[in-house]
Amino acid sequence: MNILVTGGAGFIGSHLCDELITQGHKVVVVDNLILGRKENIAHLFSNPHFRFVQGDILDMPFFDAVFANTAFDCVFHLAANSDIQKGGNDPIVDYQLTFSTTFNVLQCMRKYQVKQLVFSSTSALYGETSDLLTENYGPLQPVSNYGAAKLASEAYISAFSANYGIQTWITRFPNVVGERFTHGVIYDFIKKLKKNPNELEVLGNGEQIKPYVYAKDLVSGILFVWENSHERFNVYNLGVSSRTKVKEIAQMVIRELKLNAKIVYTGGERGWVGDVPEFKYDLSKIHQLGWSAKYTSNEAVRLAIQKAIEYNKNGYPTI
Repeated sequence: MNILVTGGAGFIGSHLCDELITQGHKVVVVDNLILGRKENIAHLFSNPHFRFVQGDILDMPFFDAVFANTAFDCVFHLAANSDIQKGGNDPIVDYQLTFSTTFNVLQCMRKYQVKQLVFSSTSALYGETSDLLTENYGPLQPVSNYGAAKLASEAYISAFSANYGIQTWITRFPNVVGERFTHGVIYDFIKKLKKNPNELEVLGNGEQIKPYVYAKDLVSGILFVWENSHERFNVYNLGVSSRTKVKEIAQMVIRELKLNAKIVYTGGERGWVGDVPEFKYDLSKIHQLGWSAKYTSNEAVRLAIQKAIEYNKNGYPTI
């Protein structure tokens, strides 16, 4: 198939491109490189089935030309602001990079009659609740601008799917860890320890607990949903049944770096405004479809830390 991957030079997108190319698809990546990195996909540049186009989805003349030049069969839309703290500090970030990018994708798909969309959504749209989260949970009341923009995106995707015959697969996933990351708790902890190997500041009380899924596991889940669910509009939670506390991640990072740093907590039940201190997925639907993650939450975190350390001979990734 001819496939467009928005945000394909990013953390998750680059892993997705690897697998799509392995499966024999022809892939075009559009990325503005705000969070994406060319080095994430540089190994694919020599592949005749892969093409990278640097540009901004918000630039409609540019983006329209991408669609005009290639008859796409499917769009994997991953481009978004995935840094929740950044979006919380400036609401325009998620309005533009998370919602408006989705709307522009839909507009181009409608114009050029592309009939398949795979959308990467998030647990953040469920908001703050201790309830077990199913795909039918509601009302949805996100507490972050990022979650709100993803929820608005899902609403427009639903409408376009119904009105213009676009078959849709939405996967809602939690925290993702692994090589090629650009932000997140492991990234932040390593960066802090690089600055001060003797002390690690942890936002909140460290009791925040969430499921963490390994990036390659996530990609396998996204593709499994795309290949094995056949409704017009498909929505699945993806993740792991286990969870990891922030304080456990801090301890693992210190241990893997072979340091003896003291952990200092800032206090409070959450790390920042918009942070959801606890949630838990119901994964019955995806498990019944036949997919489950290879790694547990703790295993995913530990592996991601080890992969990060491998990136630099001095013991730290390029941050």
